[in-house]
Amino acid sequence: MSKLQSTKTAAERLACSESTLNHWRVAGFGPAFVKLGRRVMYRDEDLDAFIAKNVRQSTTEAA
Repeated sequence: MSKLQSTKTAAERLACSESTLNHWRVAGFGPAFVKLGRRVMYRDEDLDAFIAKNVRQSTTEAA
């Protein structure tokens, strides 16, 4: 079973603000998340996958 991270912890790990994660969720861009009642949580493997998906070799490389 994977460990769940709060939005605050996930934001710290991704070096962004909680507000950014909230905007990404609405836009459907950010890492996958788990909704438990009203709480939003992030699995470690989803954060890892999001980071890996956004690795680039140059600034001109397409997303």
